Amino acid sequence: MSVDACPGIGQRAVGAYLGLAVGDALGATVEFLTPREIRERYGVHRDICGGGWLRLKPGQVTDDTQMSLALGDAILNSRGVDAGAVAESFSDWMRGKPVDIGNTVRRGLVSYRSSGKAVVPESEYDAGNGACMRCLPIALAYWRQPEEKLCTASRLQCHVTHNNAVSDAGTETVLRMVVAALTGRPKESLQQLADELAHRHAVFRYMERRVENPGGWIVETLQAVFQAVFSNHGFESILVDVVNRGGDADTTGAIAGMLAGAYCGPDAIPDRWLEVLDDDTRKACRKQALDLISLAGQLVH
Repeated sequence: MSVDACPGIGQRAVGAYLGLAVGDALGATVEFLTPREIRERYGVHRDICGGGWLRLKPGQVTDDTQMSLALGDAILNSRGVDAGAVAESFSDWMRGKPVDIGNTVRRGLVSYRSSGKAVVPESEYDAGNGACMRCLPIALAYWRQPEEKLCTASRLQCHVTHNNAVSDAGTETVLRMVVAALTGRPKESLQQLADELAHRHAVFRYMERRVENPGGWIVETLQAVFQAVFSNHGFESILVDVVNRGGDADTTGAIAGMLAGAYCGPDAIPDRWLEVLDDDTRKACRKQALDLISLAGQLVH
């Protein structure tokens, strides 16, 4: 499928990246709070105001956005996904003493530094959401490729820190959903992809109960994201729903934001969120989104 056959795909890519960043910044304020604690402190949390356990400045993002940008830089520099380049980019990011870093990510990068191997051993305990939260650049660079290549690229980046079949399955479904949204498919198509994941891996079933206070397990993360995306209309309502569930809210916000941003486009993101988003982050997200879409066109020739 050519870019010409998908009007606005560049803007949808920008929407996905900005959606990820504003979801991260919005959710970080209430990360690790329960829904009840959020209600007591904020009523309904709907503004990017910083604070939270990380004591962020308003509009400051966390590892979700930062690792996505690091992955995107590696892809652009290598003109594709090279596991060693990805690991080195992540390692450089960690060397900069980021405001937050997950335990599984840290362990994987320490392993890379000591062994030189850009893949961690498969582990049943590494089904966290840390590989999924940063996966957007894969979708943008590989949206024109067959699903097999999309999934191969996904696993190369995931396995730098997270080598787990459940994590792989969830991340690959999110990538397929982003690609579907980028190419203008209806929301029903996105839900069909989520339903197929739940059919293949029953643990992902998301319609049985409302998920609140989701932890870092990718299953809880995606259950909360799917519920918010498919039960709300409009970018803002999706994001407000998912972050007010608390728990790992910066990551549920980031993933829901990339999906809703790809589907709705950047014009659907509230101006009040974009205006407060860190300026350097906003510019980097816009630029990288368009650069990755340009690379996608080059990779098919």
